[in-house]
Amino acid sequence: MMAPGIARGFYSALLYLLSPLIWWRVWREHALTNKRAERLGLIADAADDTPTIWLHAASVGEVLAARPLIEELALRHADHRLVVTTMTATGAERVRALFPAERYALTHYFLPLDFPGTARRFIARLRPRLAIIVETELWPNLLAACDRQHVPVVVANARLSDKAFRGYRNVAPLLRGALVAVSWLAAKSSADLERFVALGLPRERGDVVGSIKFDLPLNDDIRDEGERLHTEWGARFVWVAGSTHEGEDEQVLAAHAHLRRTHPQALLVLVPRHPQRFSAVAELCEVSGECLARRSQGETPSAETSVLLGDTMGELMRFYAAADAAFVGGSLVPIGGHNLLEPAALGVPVLTGPHLENFQDIAETLREAQALCEIGDAEALGEALATLADDPDQRRQLGAAGKAVVAANRGALEKTLEGIAARLPSQPSL
Repeated sequence: MMAPGIARGFYSALLYLLSPLIWWRVWREHALTNKRAERLGLIADAADDTPTIWLHAASVGEVLAARPLIEELALRHADHRLVVTTMTATGAERVRALFPAERYALTHYFLPLDFPGTARRFIARLRPRLAIIVETELWPNLLAACDRQHVPVVVANARLSDKAFRGYRNVAPLLRGALVAVSWLAAKSSADLERFVALGLPRERGDVVGSIKFDLPLNDDIRDEGERLHTEWGARFVWVAGSTHEGEDEQVLAAHAHLRRTHPQALLVLVPRHPQRFSAVAELCEVSGECLARRSQGETPSAETSVLLGDTMGELMRFYAAADAAFVGGSLVPIGGHNLLEPAALGVPVLTGPHLENFQDIAETLREAQALCEIGDAEALGEALATLADDPDQRRQLGAAGKAVVAANRGALEKTLEGIAARLPSQPSL
């Protein structure tokens, strides 16, 4: 079997060969608030001896999952500088929106590309005392740079779907070298941990702590805002389709047309996953004959409005709070699903398609509690929605069951924070 060092050498050579294509992609994935040079590890040198904790959350989903962790790190380690990196511009926007400068002493950078020199430069300039990676972003050269400069690495909320595991097995020597640099891995489930161990994680460096997604922050303001929105939209059945993808919006609109045959006043709040698709989805709604209102334009749904397009950022939770039922996207197309717990935590009935590879453990937990309505296609989604619209008692039962699951499984956040504290060096490591 190929040695990890040789595998990383081949990997780095491939990155250099593909660098024009990689840089073109990075050039497009940009935010005006950040310099493109950050992708090359060209960040400001640490200005003083203030110790730094670095957390990486790839995109919007990981940032939202890491939100309670980031909030607690800022509170419990206020004597440290907190740096958060993202891979995508939408992830960067979420960091800025959730952690405004007037409330959080937090710095955001884009994650550097995983070239050897770039990774070494980034770690040398940042000088973190601890690196925290959320979920599965294991970049071999970046982890090697951490290992070389004696920076402990924690993987929080670690997950690895069976599909991803099969893919990673094809580059097992490369992953084995990366996982050896991990000091501690906090897995969402025993199945996730076993997959990481099979790829090369030393078993004694991993623990099952559960998913910090069960610890998502909720407050009465979200619920109050949801009630206000539903009142504003009228006494009708409101359902949300959240985080939808290309090829899924058409199915959602077909399900809504099915529902409106028996419930003509029903309102769909459609929230695409990616903002670059907002205009295309708006056009799709109009072509489908829906009476459309766009949230970004300040339009309030009238009695004639059949679809409200949630073409803004950061409002999905308040839309869920306003819903009588919620469909979580990425599940009618082979994406692997999105966070089922967001509507469940609010006591809203949860519907999903069959593609749940990224959330198998959470789906199974909800399924066992009879808190998940699973459908196979657009027609079945429309029928399920019509049934829920006719049966308030079933909606309350499903919603209460989901809310109870979230409450019963909280606690992973505290275990993760304890593990992080135990591995945070008492003295600077560089």
